[in-house]
Parts: sequence; C-alpha cells; structure tokens
Amino acid sequence: MVHSAQIGIFMDHASAHLIYFLEDQIITQKIESKFTHQVKADSLSKGENLMHDKEQQQQGQYYKAIAEVIKDYNDVLIFGTTDAKLELVNSLKKDNHFSNIKIVVKTTDKLDNKEQEVFVKKYFTTNNKVKV
Repeated sequence: MVHSAQIGIFMDHASAHLIYFLEDQIITQKIESKFTHQVKADSLSKGENLMHDKEQQQQGQYYKAIAEVIKDYNDVLIFGTTDAKLELVNSLKKDNHFSNIKIVVKTTDKLDNKEQEVFVKKYFTTNNKVKV
C-alpha cells in the first residue's frame, strides 16, 4: 500500500488504474477484471444466463478489489469513460465503511497513462487548496 490520503482511479469495466498522488511523485498500479472477452465467449457458448452470472460474479470481485484499496484513503477521485465508475460508487454507498470518505466521480474522454496522471495531479492541486 502506498501512503497518501488521496488517490485517483481511472476505470472502465476491464481495468482500473490506481493513481496515488504523493507530494513529490505519482505512482500507478493496475487492477484488472477477470471477466475478459475470452471468458465472456466461453460462458456465452454454455448459455446466456451462465454468461450473465459469471459476469456479475467477476465484476463484483473486481469492484471489491478496488473497494479494498479505497477504504484506506480520505479523498478519492474516480473517473473514466464508462458507467463502471457509477456502478462502483453505487456498491460503495451500501457499505458504511465508505461513508466518511470523500468520493468524487468525473466523466472523461479516454486518457492515456500520462493524461490520467496529469488529470489527477490537476484535480488534487486545484480542488484541495485552502480557500482564504
């Protein structure tokens, strides 16, 4: 675990880029969903209901892995192009462990790794300045 009070998460349904914002550096890690196109194709060949069950189970595990990281932070920025960020936040709202964590959700265009880091740095430096 990286020690910081702030983290940015760029995510879609396939992967989440965890961007730890520290005073002098930015560190990025990745969490990937186990529900890949290959798993989807294999499950679908066995039936649509099985595919949907497998997708829900593996997406739930993916969101749980991200939630485990988030619980150690005070200030969280979740951003990306898809509804995955909203699905994650809706699951977090059901858990009291996240009630004291500031979670902000932003919709963005597709960003490369460097653009993600710039977005997180700009967000935390702009939005967390002490207002006089």
